[in-house]
Amino acid sequence: MYKIAVFGDKESVYGFSALGLDAYYTESPEKDILAFKKLCSNQNYSIIYVTEAAAVILEKEIEKFREEPSPAIILIPGVKGNTGEGLSAVSRSVEKAVGSDIFNS
Repeated sequence: MYKIAVFGDKESVYGFSALGLDAYYTESPEKDILAFKKLCSNQNYSIIYVTEAAAVILEKEIEKFREEPSPAIILIPGVKGNTGEGLSAVSRSVEKAVGSDIFNS
């Protein structure tokens, strides 16, 4: 059975454990990259939610998995607010799939 993980700062992800999701957080950018690589290599996760703030640090690592069918990496806002990166990522994916920017037409 596939599982869902949430990755980001502690304040943003710890509440997801109550919903049955696996929450992962670290203290530094270097540890974030190593932990994220390990998490993505785990074949049990089909979806990994990443806070927008963590995605800035993990941008290169996330890009490596963008073309892979699993895990699906989805950006979410953190407790400190929405940076707009999550919506931009969805827009880029839709534009790539459809062939045009349907959000700003």
